[in-house]
Amino acid sequence: MNNANSNEMNANPNAGDDAKRGFNMPLFAMPEVYHSIAEQGMARAKENCERMKAASGEIADILKEACSTNAKGAADYAAKLIEISGTNTSSALEFLTHLMGTKSLPEIIQLSATHGRKNFEVTSAQNKELWELTQEVAKETAEPIRKSLARVLRTGP
Repeated sequence: MNNANSNEMNANPNAGDDAKRGFNMPLFAMPEVYHSIAEQGMARAKENCERMKAASGEIADILKEACSTNAKGAADYAAKLIEISGTNTSSALEFLTHLMGTKSLPEIIQLSATHGRKNFEVTSAQNKELWELTQEVAKETAEPIRKSLARVLRTGP
């Protein structure tokens, strides 16, 4: 078989030259107008890629700042929860101390009712405070993102 292949190659010594010439010739001739349009398209594509790269860098910075703001807000929220927890613990211990000093069932009922009403009012105020803090953190985090992204995405040609 090797002998047959080598005979075929020797039979047409110019076959390799024709194959080489075929690669040097373009498949079709492109008019200069199309060449110019293609170059303009490539230039625009490159310019758009550069803009997208710059915008993505700005967006990354915006998100990093938003995460930092959100982390501060989360720390403030956690501090508020700890403060509320301390207040509620003190209130419960105070109630137990007063409860131990009671001498009759009506006194226990009165003390429990008063503590329950006071506890409800305090808890409602605490929940309102936590809700407002949550809204503030969300606003402080989202508003700069919204404005910055609108600015970055609006920047165009």
